[in-house]
Amino acid sequence: MARVAVVTGGTAGIGLATAHAFARDGWSVGIVARDEGRLRDAEAALRRHGGTVLGISADVADVAAVNAAADRFEAELGPIETWVNNAMSSVVAPTPEITPEEWRRVTETTYLSQVWGTLAALRHMRRRNRGTIVQVSSGLGIRSMPLQVPYCAAKHAVTGFTDGLRSELLHETIDIGLTVVYLPAVNTPQFGWARTRTGAEQDIPAPVFDPRLCADAILFAAHHRRRDIWVGRSTVQMGLMQAVSPAISDRFMARGWDAQIGKPAPDKPGNLFEPAPGPAAIDGRFADKTTHTRSEFFTDRQRDVLVGGLAALCLGGAAALALGAGATRRLSRRRRVLPRVF
Repeated sequence: MARVAVVTGGTAGIGLATAHAFARDGWSVGIVARDEGRLRDAEAALRRHGGTVLGISADVADVAAVNAAADRFEAELGPIETWVNNAMSSVVAPTPEITPEEWRRVTETTYLSQVWGTLAALRHMRRRNRGTIVQVSSGLGIRSMPLQVPYCAAKHAVTGFTDGLRSELLHETIDIGLTVVYLPAVNTPQFGWARTRTGAEQDIPAPVFDPRLCADAILFAAHHRRRDIWVGRSTVQMGLMQAVSPAISDRFMARGWDAQIGKPAPDKPGNLFEPAPGPAAIDGRFADKTTHTRSEFFTDRQRDVLVGGLAALCLGGAAALALGAGATRRLSRRRRVLPRVF
């Protein structure tokens, strides 16, 4: 029997690329999204890989709808082995201009949707004491930038929620993996679907990565339990800069304001409250900027090996300095007690 993977936001961009990756790998795939037309198109495309596919129309901000979708996937596809929380939304605007309703909606679709998806998956996985839940986050969940503050705050909240829940599962000795995947700028349709209030198209700062690289990292997490995965060198650089000097990071990220302002264009309502029109597509409009590497992601194990090696190097250097200083002091004492010979 094929393993079952569920992907929220599975009809476009990273979600659709991830659904294709699982289908090619022989999994039965469940996808959740709001737009019925894109769901049917995505289902048809995924079935070409030869597996079982089920698309369910649901708003991931609706906890009852998410629970009902999870129950249906279990009943029609089988036991859920991997659940990928990918759905999100954003508002591109200066923070004081974002309305309370917009703040609430971004929080619901980008943060609470991951809470509801995680809890729905856990309800089924706990009975079997196995499974993997993947939270799709962003480098902006490590270091925020201007003009997308609600989205950044929601992605930070995802990490806090996941870290706390992981500790609870460890305390209860429950063998369910939780992985957070931090993504860079990615060429997806979302950059044409975000709500904007800047008088311009949303641009995307380089480097820009292929959604399929992100899908490969998510599929890797389904096969190899990891705590954290960072996709793209820019995500790693962002994390290092924030860890070393948050103040420098503040100034560097201030440039992100202008980097997101494209050609003049009317403000757009986007897909915040209703699905945006468009096909079930993986790629966005930034093909000319996109780096097509398929191997540029890094895991916490690589980080731990690097940190351990650096720590050992530092300790070794400190020990060598201490030994050298001790030898110098002993030699100095011997010189003081030696008699003078004329």
